[in-house]
Amino acid sequence: MTSSKDNPDCCHQNSDGEHPENAPTPNRKYYCPMCPGAESDKPVDCPKCGMLLERNPSYRESTQTIYTCPMHPEVQHGHPGQCPQCGMDLEPMSPVNSDEEESDEIRSLAIKFWIGLGLTIPVFLIAMGGMIPGLSLEEFLPRSVTKWVELILATPVVFWAGGLFFVRGWQSIVNRSPNMFTLIMLGVSAAWGFSTVAVVFPEVLPDSFRMHGEVGVYFEAAAVITVLVLLGQWLEARARRQTGQAIQSLLDLAAKTAHRVDDNGDEEDLDIDVIQKGDRLRVRPGEKIPLDGSIREGKSAVDESMITGEPVPVEKGEGDKVIGATVNHTGSFIMEAEAVGDETMLARIIGMVADAQRSRAPIQKLADTVAGYFVPTVVLAAVVAFLMWAMFGPEPAMAYAIVVAVSVLIIACPCALGLATPMSIMVGVGKGAQNGILVKNAEAIERAEKVTHLITDKTGTLTAGKPAVVALSPSNGVSSKDLLCLAAAVESQSEHPLARSVFEKAKSEKLEVSQATDFKSTTGGGVQAMVGETLIRVGKQSFIEAEGIEIPQGLTTGSERLQAEANTVIWAARDDQLLGYIAIADPIKESSKEAIESLHAMGITIVMCTGDNSRTANAVATALGIDKVHAEVSPEDKQRIVNELKDEGRHVAMAGDGINDAPALAAADVGIAMGTGTDVAIESAGLTLVKGDLRGIAGGLHLSRATMRNIRQNLFFAFVYNAIGIPIAAGILYPFIGVLLSPMIAGAAMSFSSVSVITNALRLKGLNLK
Repeated sequence: MTSSKDNPDCCHQNSDGEHPENAPTPNRKYYCPMCPGAESDKPVDCPKCGMLLERNPSYRESTQTIYTCPMHPEVQHGHPGQCPQCGMDLEPMSPVNSDEEESDEIRSLAIKFWIGLGLTIPVFLIAMGGMIPGLSLEEFLPRSVTKWVELILATPVVFWAGGLFFVRGWQSIVNRSPNMFTLIMLGVSAAWGFSTVAVVFPEVLPDSFRMHGEVGVYFEAAAVITVLVLLGQWLEARARRQTGQAIQSLLDLAAKTAHRVDDNGDEEDLDIDVIQKGDRLRVRPGEKIPLDGSIREGKSAVDESMITGEPVPVEKGEGDKVIGATVNHTGSFIMEAEAVGDETMLARIIGMVADAQRSRAPIQKLADTVAGYFVPTVVLAAVVAFLMWAMFGPEPAMAYAIVVAVSVLIIACPCALGLATPMSIMVGVGKGAQNGILVKNAEAIERAEKVTHLITDKTGTLTAGKPAVVALSPSNGVSSKDLLCLAAAVESQSEHPLARSVFEKAKSEKLEVSQATDFKSTTGGGVQAMVGETLIRVGKQSFIEAEGIEIPQGLTTGSERLQAEANTVIWAARDDQLLGYIAIADPIKESSKEAIESLHAMGITIVMCTGDNSRTANAVATALGIDKVHAEVSPEDKQRIVNELKDEGRHVAMAGDGINDAPALAAADVGIAMGTGTDVAIESAGLTLVKGDLRGIAGGLHLSRATMRNIRQNLFFAFVYNAIGIPIAAGILYPFIGVLLSPMIAGAAMSFSSVSVITNALRLKGLNLK
């Protein structure tokens, strides 16, 4: 036994401070199984025994977080910073708990804003004091002195508090990607630079810059603009933090530690990050289940409402699957970890939300195209306005020209244009996640808005998906017991919900079910297997008749009556003898009727596509008010129906939950996967309903419409604001009403436009998707 003194870095000590045998530390890649303490970052020979060091199963490679720009996804860096194209702060591509980093950014902007504001107020009062009775300082201090005071106070505001704008503006020029910071840098530096020259070297300026013998200074404009832009950046940072609350709330669901059980039954509390596949974990009553896996010992009731939305705990026993972050209720059990890290369901959900929040809707291309030409056009407009005022403006013409040029540069900052789409997407996707609606990307939101037709399956989507046998009708000479036993023997080999209901019925009757062999399945028809020396077939009526087995009229009439009442009928035969039929009822979900009424209110046409028989399908459709029915269809038929509707110019959404639905989900304009379904279905879909509730479809379509409406409102605000603001800043109103826009007012208007876009986007947080 080796003492901890021999390995001071060891973290696998027992209660006596000793290092147990064969316990590698998790921060080394390789270790020697024979010599505790012999570890290395490389696969070298053990210095003690000469054995090649083995890979440490507890070692987890540290992955570097990649940061990207929400507006320019091609920009990726290995560290936080600003996008060289638009100046926006880069965001992590993989979801991380970044509360501390975000708080530091918000705190830094807040400090700069408040200090900048404190220095700007006296500058503003000195400059504007003459216009406010009782605030003029000229009787106490000459103007030559107050100009220097303004210079001293305004300089730290511009270059310390607003220094980040100059850094980002210069980067935009170097990278040939002019953006809002280009205009801010040009406008503020022009106002501060001209004013500094007027204070330090007034004699170099000609008389065209002078009014009453004095050269005007615009330190207050430079300082106020800087403070207002800082305010906008601060509010934007706080708003971005709010949009990340959806991911943060999901991250908070995850368990932080787990009780790992070794081969001797001893427990060790470990951080969740070091748990590996195959580890056995104990879960006690009231604890969160640490990872996805299966129960190996014990049983309990588990609250899976996080995933399914169902408040009733689910009974779990040996062999049953459990999901990480769900809550164990009463019992204690040992589970085996089967998914760790990014493989867990919670991690996949978080990843989907993060990817969707960074994605760009096709409508963003319009804003990108405009922004590409916008900044050069604004600079040109500022130059033209400067020249026009310098040549034709009233005295002092050059002073007016500078004011107008600065105002045009500042008021035209395209920050509102850049925020319009990303803010709405981030808030909308986050709102959806909080309501169990996962959006694959922004394109899915835009496509979902246009949906006119919804194609949905029946079993498990419109119905509960938990069918039960309600009637047995054997042929002459066959007992109900024989019919059920033989059908259950074959159906025990199938995973179809209807098959399981037959097998469960036989178990509940405590019947002895024989072992079936040579099981074969015919897609869309039925199944067959050998039970003893006889061939048993179970399936649709057409499947049985295709084998030349005659069905009496009396049984056909009875089955048709049951099917008209929304029951599914399956037939059974032994060799060439008909055994009879079994009627199975799958109750309609209570939420289905409400959901379909909501969809109809949105103008959506509902189309049911099911492999069940037409009588049962039509009975369900009549009860729910479904518009069109396609019964007894195969997976290929579903995809064909999707394509036919698209060829007619319809915008089609497809809802499904199985592997057989994946082709149709991929073919539809918008695929909607029920979260209780298969991974293949979820990967093929644009929207995933975590709770598996049909009402979520209406909620998802409502979310898409509200988000796209919000984006258009934001783009309208941004475009109209600039269309009106630039001519006013250029002085178009001066000849008519003698009004010339101050650069300070231009800065306030520019900041207000960004705040209005952010505020409008945050309204989506109050959207009711129930």
